[in-house]
Amino acid sequence: MLNLQDTQLALIHIPIELYTLFLEPILQLLLPNRQNDSTVKANGTTNGTYSRPRRSWAYVHPFVNISITSIECSIACSRTLAQELFVPAIESLDAASREKISITKDNYIVMQVDGEGLDAGQRVLELTSPLAMAGISIFFITTYFSDYILVPHRCRGQVIHALEERGFAFETNADAYVNPSSHVRNASTNSSLDSLGPPSTPPPATISELQTRTFATLNRHNIQPTVDADIRLIQFSARKDSGSSSTLATTGGSWSASGATEDRLHLGLVRCLISRPRFLSITLTDSEPASLLLEEHLLCNFDRPAPNRMNGGAVMESVLLGNREDVLVPIVLDLRTMPTESTGIVCGVAGRLVGRTADAIQDSVEMSYLSTAKAGTVMVSETDLERALEALKGPENQD
Repeated sequence: MLNLQDTQLALIHIPIELYTLFLEPILQLLLPNRQNDSTVKANGTTNGTYSRPRRSWAYVHPFVNISITSIECSIACSRTLAQELFVPAIESLDAASREKISITKDNYIVMQVDGEGLDAGQRVLELTSPLAMAGISIFFITTYFSDYILVPHRCRGQVIHALEERGFAFETNADAYVNPSSHVRNASTNSSLDSLGPPSTPPPATISELQTRTFATLNRHNIQPTVDADIRLIQFSARKDSGSSSTLATTGGSWSASGATEDRLHLGLVRCLISRPRFLSITLTDSEPASLLLEEHLLCNFDRPAPNRMNGGAVMESVLLGNREDVLVPIVLDLRTMPTESTGIVCGVAGRLVGRTADAIQDSVEMSYLSTAKAGTVMVSETDLERALEALKGPENQD
């Protein structure tokens, strides 16, 4: 089941060496503030009663993704917020720095996908292949609970037609919570710019041809998968009660427990962002709790001691939900030299991993895909890393 949201998102590319210059607008995007709360009047009151801004992201962000890799900081947010928060920061830079930053001219809409019933690699392939075969550029983002596909707004009708022809159905209620699963889905994360424009050549006739084209293009641009084995990632979700709105009680003046929980989540994210992480991806939507893909050593930013009622001691309590044993290793494809008209990268990479890592003894590797504005990142388990690298390099690069 697909849920199509008529968002108007802009995609922002910031080279990683300029990341710290944009910390302020990133934090303004991430953290709720009074200006974003339409229920608060200009003088900070509502119906004569003081009101602090609501904690929930849902009333501000239909969809936001902030991803930091070794190559870039990539941001997907509403066109309005891109203009309000990031354009002034860009204009304050010197001319050489401004030239390195890009904001897409196209607006993007978001599809939320119920992907239950397929393993991660097959799910990515099934969802992206109809769009790739139609020559439609995409971002593919898998969070803790759901998959999200970002496509150009101008391609809306073409996207619906391509997916319905492959048997996908669209949810009529745009506000529906598509995938209420309470457990983390295998191999998930966030994704990248496939293309900003229509393809310069006719779309491929088969998925096999698409794969061949994809890796021929990568080879022409000398793009090879690289691994930093020191980066160990884990997928998490904020606990669901942390997504509840919080208001200041008019009598006691104290915050609810859910408000305190979300305060801790905000604080943990701020600590991560100012520490200049090597890898971090945050996805905020109006239908699910925040989803995080972060380095293992950053987890301490979300923990705090809590009383242990069993023995009177203390245990570490986290605002995050997830399995800390499910470690993922990122395999990065640096796409900075790729032409903007390229399409099918996500589908081509997923297809090769699905098709070339399975044999009579082993299933295909469990994978997730995060393609940011100028990079594509495949996440696999440590045990599957060698097989995934061999498949991505392909027979043409075995030497």
